[in-house]
Amino acid sequence: MMRRLLLVPAAPVCLGLACLAAAPAPKAPPAKATPAAKAAPAKPAPAAGPYDAQNPQSLMDILGAAGAKVQTSRKEEDAVFVTVTSTAANFSLQFAGCNRQGRGCQAALYDSLLEGAAPTLGQINGFNQTSVFCRIYQDRGGKPHAIYAALLVKSDTRETALTHLAAWQGCLAEARTFVRDPAAYLAEAA
Repeated sequence: MMRRLLLVPAAPVCLGLACLAAAPAPKAPPAKATPAAKAAPAKPAPAAGPYDAQNPQSLMDILGAAGAKVQTSRKEEDAVFVTVTSTAANFSLQFAGCNRQGRGCQAALYDSLLEGAAPTLGQINGFNQTSVFCRIYQDRGGKPHAIYAALLVKSDTRETALTHLAAWQGCLAEARTFVRDPAAYLAEAA
């Protein structure tokens, strides 16, 4: 079977209500110079905190800035669970391998229930053999879910997070196409 590699755009990443460019956060425009401003030294703008990929709040801030409703649904000893609601998709995030404070997380798992017909386990297996990044599983109720996992390391940047979000969006698009007509999708992938 042919493997599908999702092409991840460098920019922009659209999450429904807004688009995020894979670039540093925008800076405020410089103030117009007035005679009083020329005489007084300019105060530097407060610096935004550095992006921390291993802190769930950093990704939650990116999603919130894109117009999604984001909230922590629960915490466990080594995991943080987040729900995301947007016009583009509703999904959950599980941050795993976290410390007791819910920071220093080692991985993130994106998960979304897929609407539509329930493909057979054989068809789901066929999809999983054609996709490099995206997987589908069937929950206990027989409903299909798309999932995408990302390792989180200290050197990750805001741009890395945007790349993961773009890959997740590509995963959702492919999975939705598959669920609409599994037989046609798999016939084309062969």
